[in-house]
Amino acid sequence: MCGLTGFVGPGDQRDLAAMMGALAHRGPDGEGLYVDTGRSLYLGHRRLAVVDVASGAQPMWNSARAVGIVFNGEIYNHRELRLELQALGYVFQTDHCDTEVLVHGYSAWGEALPERLNGMFAFCIYDVVRQKLFLARDRLGEKPLYFVQQGRLFAFASEVSALCRHAHFTPRLSLLGLQKFFAYGFFPAPHTLYEHCQKLPGGCSMTFDLGTRELRVTRYWRFLLEPDLAQLRRPINDVADELRSLVEGAVEQRLAADVPVGFFLSGGLDSSLIVAAAARRIPADRIETFTLGFCEPSFDESQRARDVAKALGVANTCRWLDFDTARAEIPRVLAHLDEPSGDSSILPTSLLAQFARKRVTVALSGDGADELFAGYDPFKALAPACLYRAGVPRPLHRLLRQAVQRLPQLDSNMSLDFKLRRTLAGLSQPQTLWNPVWLGPLDPDAQRDIFNSPATPEAVYSEALDLWSMGTSPALVDKTLEFYTNLYLQDGILNKVDRATMMHGLEARSPFLDNGVVDFARRLPHALKMQSGERKFLLRRAFANAAPKSVLNRPKKGFGMPTSKWLRTLPETPPLTPVTGIRMRGVETAWRLHRQRRADNRLFLWSWLSLQQTMDSTRLHRAERPSLEAPAPRLEVEAEPA
Repeated sequence: MCGLTGFVGPGDQRDLAAMMGALAHRGPDGEGLYVDTGRSLYLGHRRLAVVDVASGAQPMWNSARAVGIVFNGEIYNHRELRLELQALGYVFQTDHCDTEVLVHGYSAWGEALPERLNGMFAFCIYDVVRQKLFLARDRLGEKPLYFVQQGRLFAFASEVSALCRHAHFTPRLSLLGLQKFFAYGFFPAPHTLYEHCQKLPGGCSMTFDLGTRELRVTRYWRFLLEPDLAQLRRPINDVADELRSLVEGAVEQRLAADVPVGFFLSGGLDSSLIVAAAARRIPADRIETFTLGFCEPSFDESQRARDVAKALGVANTCRWLDFDTARAEIPRVLAHLDEPSGDSSILPTSLLAQFARKRVTVALSGDGADELFAGYDPFKALAPACLYRAGVPRPLHRLLRQAVQRLPQLDSNMSLDFKLRRTLAGLSQPQTLWNPVWLGPLDPDAQRDIFNSPATPEAVYSEALDLWSMGTSPALVDKTLEFYTNLYLQDGILNKVDRATMMHGLEARSPFLDNGVVDFARRLPHALKMQSGERKFLLRRAFANAAPKSVLNRPKKGFGMPTSKWLRTLPETPPLTPVTGIRMRGVETAWRLHRQRRADNRLFLWSWLSLQQTMDSTRLHRAERPSLEAPAPRLEVEAEPA
């Protein structure tokens, strides 16, 4: 796991050094760069050594020095691809380095390379002969990749903060990006916080021609459901066995590393099943799990995690999060986020990663199961939501919302009043917008209170609307699955996990996002994902004899945070730095009403707090530029390869 960056156009080695410095936390084990001043080409890399520690330094070149790469991620099928490439005549210099597989794979298959990869990745390949850069991102966007095209500058990086360090990039806030952020709680690709800065969507690649400066983005894969109804005619145990085998195989692949590997264990179903799958493939005494406990009881699952660990015979260690710890850590975590996040669980995820990093370099997690197998609360709410919409006249919607707003503001995890407010807010909108409005900090009505010139719902929610019309299955459950997997998982959950873990130099791996598991889920009819109101039906069935019964029967709780309570005192003085296009009076009102318990604005206020911290960090680091006399990273090349 690493950080990569580079640019073509105006700038010099000071810009590259500054960009690489912004990514130092992603790669504490080494750094390397390539510079061709004649072509104004600069490539940089920061390395976290996980696989083939001795031989994986980057940039890496083939023997002819005609193809070079900077790469972030892990390719789990690299051994199979290596054998295939060796059969084609390619000679490898490393023992088991997945980076070299990408170098030769590009030589063999060109721009079709990403289609052959099972893994998480973002990379940039320099094709010397064709004088072009080829960049790609994994299918579901586990690894980030941002780029800037402004004037003569083309730059790319694992994080936006690195792009902001380039002296020739002028970061100006994107009003539409902000509106989308407050609508979703994250930035849907390709949008970011800044104009001229984009996020390459998962499942996409792009080429940049050094001569013509032409940039071309191509989609090589998209998550769309294609239910195979024949699965419904198979014996249920056979279908469940196939899923369990796929998950166990994915876990086994992700255990491969030359450094210590551990597991996140929340006590919920998904992470517990990953640990259970590992216990069926390796001795239990080799499994180490890590848990974060909350002092607020309604948010705490640490006892459940200990129960799971005891039942499986694996080691478990726990760190506790209390109010004082949160007060101290929130500003630090948000300042290192790189881009704002509306998900307050970034804080416990970061603290869990920091805790685990003391013992391991890699941690497996249960991310992805909720999105693929219908695990979230809204899936259970779909049927009653349809009845409500059909049976309650539209004029009553606003009256009901006003009545629910007067309910007492409770601080417990997923309290009834919170669910009712979120649900009714969504049901006041067209069905196509239910999912993003249920999820996001500001609904369309609230956006009009905050923004001076709010965009239309069609513009703000364009990604959700496009997905709705693109899907082949008309079922509402499938539409919801596609929304959560394509948008919330990619740009929300995986972005959060990447930032939270990589700020501590920890690599997170998600077995549920394995190509085989995802393709199985794509073909699985929703009746096997959710049955008689039971979410993750087949997933529970698949591990019926492999996991503790208490885990299989446990309702979803989520990695929540007591955000509503904390925001009444954190910070003592709300941050209110003006933002162009936003009505500060509306923001002040939101803070005041929340603190007076007259409104529950936790999602918006956390998002606002995150935005303010990100802007402060950008201003702070913008002026940092190293001297040309500073020590240069190793692997420097001053001329074009022969």
